[in-house]
Amino acid sequence: MFYSRKKVLLAACVALAVLHMSAVAEEKSDRLTASDVFNLQYAVDPQISPDGRRIVYVREFSDMLSDRRCSNLWVINFDGADNRPLTTGTHSDTSPRWSPDGTRIAFLSDQDGKSQIYVRWMDTGQTAKITSLQQPPSGIAWSPDGKQISFAALVPSAPLRIANLPAAPAGAKWADPPKAYDKLIYRFNGPGYLEPGYTQLFVVSADGGAPRQISSGNFQHGGVAFRASPAVWTPDGKYLIASANRRADYEYEPLDTEVYEFSVADGSAKALTNRRGPDNAPAVSPDGRFIAYTGFDDHYQGYQVMRLYVMNRDGSGSRLLSEKLDRDVQMPRWAPDGSGILFLYDDQGDTKLGFYTLDGTLKQLTNHIGSGGTAYSFGSAFSVARNGAFATTYTRPDVPGDIAVGTLGNPSAKAITTLNADLLAQKRPGQVEEIWYESSLDKRKIHGWIIKPPDFNPSKKYPLIVEIHGGPFANYGDRFDVEKQIWAAKDYVVLYVNPRGSTSYGGEFGNLIHHAYPGDDFYDLNSGVDVVLAKGYVDAENLFVTGGSGGGVLTCWMIDRTNRFRAAASLYPVINWESFVLTADIPSLVIKYWFPGLPWDHNEHYAKRSLLSQVKNVKTPTLLMTGEEDYRTPISEAEQYFQALKLLKVESVLVRMPGEPHGLARRPSHHVAKILYVVGWFDQHATRPGGS
Repeated sequence: MFYSRKKVLLAACVALAVLHMSAVAEEKSDRLTASDVFNLQYAVDPQISPDGRRIVYVREFSDMLSDRRCSNLWVINFDGADNRPLTTGTHSDTSPRWSPDGTRIAFLSDQDGKSQIYVRWMDTGQTAKITSLQQPPSGIAWSPDGKQISFAALVPSAPLRIANLPAAPAGAKWADPPKAYDKLIYRFNGPGYLEPGYTQLFVVSADGGAPRQISSGNFQHGGVAFRASPAVWTPDGKYLIASANRRADYEYEPLDTEVYEFSVADGSAKALTNRRGPDNAPAVSPDGRFIAYTGFDDHYQGYQVMRLYVMNRDGSGSRLLSEKLDRDVQMPRWAPDGSGILFLYDDQGDTKLGFYTLDGTLKQLTNHIGSGGTAYSFGSAFSVARNGAFATTYTRPDVPGDIAVGTLGNPSAKAITTLNADLLAQKRPGQVEEIWYESSLDKRKIHGWIIKPPDFNPSKKYPLIVEIHGGPFANYGDRFDVEKQIWAAKDYVVLYVNPRGSTSYGGEFGNLIHHAYPGDDFYDLNSGVDVVLAKGYVDAENLFVTGGSGGGVLTCWMIDRTNRFRAAASLYPVINWESFVLTADIPSLVIKYWFPGLPWDHNEHYAKRSLLSQVKNVKTPTLLMTGEEDYRTPISEAEQYFQALKLLKVESVLVRMPGEPHGLARRPSHHVAKILYVVGWFDQHATRPGGS
């Protein structure tokens, strides 16, 4: 099934290449092209069976005929044998979770058009749909006895009514009625405009039946727009433990979550933590005596290191385990014997699996965790079995995303899948070089990477693309990045770095841009260009700059301050911080953490960090591109910069991507267009078009 489908996809990709690339320089057959977006596959969310013998994982792919992202479930033995599909079809199967006895898996699937919970019996392959929900479920988890499954789902409430409207007469076709909103968070990137209601916790019989609501109240206990964590069960099956923000003003204090216990019997809720700041991702020890969780004391800084804590089951005796680790702790999971806690953390652009004993001793288990075709740490995940075996996602500059395994006794992980081996045997990615250099501002060490074109010749002169990450509190690393690799395949050298403000280098480095972004990060990025030029193989007359989101901000910040770039492509940027606060989906986060307060109280602060403050200096031809359904950095931001450049008579183009949220990759064909528009703009402005 997989191989016959692959032949169909490859044939269709040839047609797509002709359609999209007829006006672009001729592709070299042994290099990645933008159409390979449809060929690459990624392994995510590996779930190891309780006995450690098998791993079920999600295999993501793009379907050319429907132009959509899809995923199926696959299973593989711990030793890498018998890798085969559990589900098939051009839909999305996600979130596989083993039953405690290892005989079944629960998962989410939209195979019938709407996401529901399914259960599959692993011995026979029989599958049953156990819910028929009106709202999509999320965060599924088995009860310890395997009889119930918990999940979160929206409970709709009546829409806001301001007036009683007359009904349309019989046979009339009136327009849709108005929709009114009275919440601060009324739309969110991805789902769009939010339905009225609150996400609550439920349990449902693993054999199917009517779900029973556990949590209650006008609070969000999950959902994409809010920061609640999925619920976990206590070993006795009597309680669900979850983090949630149950403040009356939760929209105005978005990070202030607590760990709660919810009684499965009667739904009563009890807070187990109580401090200003996040208390997230609870994990209950196997014996039920302790809860591990992450958080920090909130000082309203732009970046604050997420710490690992352990408390008694009743919420008493909380203590900090990761005080000496100046890195963010993510996804805590208890060792099967309760001796410590496994977790993920990013360190200098690499995602690692760590282990803390209860006395605070840290051990690094393995590294190179991630998946998804990006230099970001997205797609990092792991699970651990009762015998100490674990499974992780795995990525390298030439490995888009696979599954690796190890054990607590022998933690050096080994990759057991090669999802893209056939493609990469035909299409050679560019080699990636790690670099460290000093910023011209203060000699601070800056970390970065250079992708060189296949068949790289150091005696030649290549055009350079500087690609800047978003966030701004995020990090790039030595992970496979499909966009950058495709640009390198077109004979561009690609530079990407972690300027000040990037995560994975500690709290002090991250907060160098606190209330000062964009700012001195210009010197870190500009110094990186100088370092690559000094290597001798980059043409100083063919320098280009691009980035998305926060990288789009810094792209404009660069051309506001230097004319060294022949062209720029700013993707879904923030241009005017005041209008951003008033139109984006995260307003309370921005005014409390990125700025000292509201725009009208700090007008000068907002204005001097606006990209419009220096736009009069711009001479660089600039492409602006944003999705029409981007509610994180709304398209009105790019439109402001575009119009400003036009008024200044600077060559510029505005590209609107229909139906796309933040990132421009919901539809694979739009991802292809994003890649090609950027490099096509640079080709048009290179002194040697096509980068040849």
